[in-house]
Amino acid sequence: MMMPMSMPSSSPPSTNTNTGSRRISYRHYGIVIATLSFVLVFHQLSHSSSESLTSFQLPAYLDYQTTYHEAKFVEIGDSSENELPPGCDYASTKLDYSKTYDTCIVGAGLSGTVFAERTANLLKKNVLVIDSRPHIGGNCYDFVDQKTGILRNQYGSHLFHTKIQRVWDYVNSNPQAPRWNPWYHQKFGRINGNLYEGMLNGTFYVPIPVNILTVNRLFGLHIQTEEEMNEWLKTVQIPCDAVKGCQNAEEMAKSRVGEALYKAIFETYTIKQWDRSPKDMNASVTARIPVRSDFDPRYFADKWQALPSNGYTAWFEAMLKHPLIDVVLETDFFDHQQHLEGPACKTIVYTGPVDRYFADQGMEKLQYRSITFTEERHYQTPGYILPTPVLNYPGPETPYTRAIEYKHYLHQESPHSIVVKETTSDEGEPYYPIPNPRNLALYEKYKQMADDLEQQGKFIFVGRLANYKYFDMDKALLNALQLFDLHANKTTGGGSTGSSSKVVG
Repeated sequence: MMMPMSMPSSSPPSTNTNTGSRRISYRHYGIVIATLSFVLVFHQLSHSSSESLTSFQLPAYLDYQTTYHEAKFVEIGDSSENELPPGCDYASTKLDYSKTYDTCIVGAGLSGTVFAERTANLLKKNVLVIDSRPHIGGNCYDFVDQKTGILRNQYGSHLFHTKIQRVWDYVNSNPQAPRWNPWYHQKFGRINGNLYEGMLNGTFYVPIPVNILTVNRLFGLHIQTEEEMNEWLKTVQIPCDAVKGCQNAEEMAKSRVGEALYKAIFETYTIKQWDRSPKDMNASVTARIPVRSDFDPRYFADKWQALPSNGYTAWFEAMLKHPLIDVVLETDFFDHQQHLEGPACKTIVYTGPVDRYFADQGMEKLQYRSITFTEERHYQTPGYILPTPVLNYPGPETPYTRAIEYKHYLHQESPHSIVVKETTSDEGEPYYPIPNPRNLALYEKYKQMADDLEQQGKFIFVGRLANYKYFDMDKALLNALQLFDLHANKTTGGGSTGSSSKVVG
């Protein structure tokens, strides 16, 4: 069956529910688009003998409609379809009720891994790490995509950066872990200048965070120096109240970049990301995004910026590999709560959502934003699809917030590529705490209950979800290291725990 030709579109690919969970986007490359089955059969008929035709079969993964252009095609799927290896060969999926532990850790992400590794190496005590997911690494988890051979994250891009010496020493402390290769993150945003007053007409790919090049491209200016950039910013910035300061994310953004850039880069992006107006969000939401007065294209300015050469999961695997650490995956803490809170665990380090732990108290739930990942596998594409590893979509033209092309990271080689596009929602796994007045006030009530429980000496609440706070990776590591120090000092009666970050196991 021949398909009609269509013109290129920048809108997200349509979903055809009749093709099953793997869907294909149709794109016009100046040729007639046909189903792959027709093209491959025609090709085989043209190049094979009649005897060989009897054995010809379509591969199972190609048995649906596909864009064909010189063997290029795009497979669209959902991240939930991925096969996820555990990331280590020492994990179990069954809890041993005959064993007891000094420390039981709920969650195999950054915070839980720090506590497990430090407890085993410094305190020389046995540890249980339990996680409901089928793998270690938390949201940092990555794996080699089975279809493209590309190392990629399952839960969104993670870029490590820090200016904290202790954290940098810690992530490099295990000689069995992969080395960290320098990686300076850059990203572009796709801006439709036609929508915003004072900008040039057209669609532009500009650096984010805002720098001189961003302003020159969007406004047709010729700023050359930091002094000129700072002077221009002063002409557009809308200062916050001198006494009260910036009261919300909108005021904060306008105080830094003015009205036009606020609307083009911050306003709609924030609404898509949080499903709330910047007016209703804490000022910290936009305060954490830098603004540059030079041509520096880097997203971060920290001294150390790097990616683990073999991926984050390999780093977690090395940090958790210790004879005193048991890792149990695909096991929900709450299914075994009574046992673990009994004599099985002397101390429990909880890194999950704080409101989930206190769900039986009848309080309202805290609100989080989740992410839906739409994956595009571009076969027979030796180059790149996106201009930068991450491309933001801050405008209203698409529901996506950003797209990530993992092949960019560490300059991986593959004849294919994979682009993962993100949309956020209120449904699904909790990723981002929503820092609005309602949630911050409610969290204080949960925090009081957590503090009261910690005072009893058995529990420690650690990490982003347990503290209802967004942490960059280095801040999460530092928070866990510092809380471990406090715990260790209590455990040893205030004696030295050897707070060096060197891993000896």
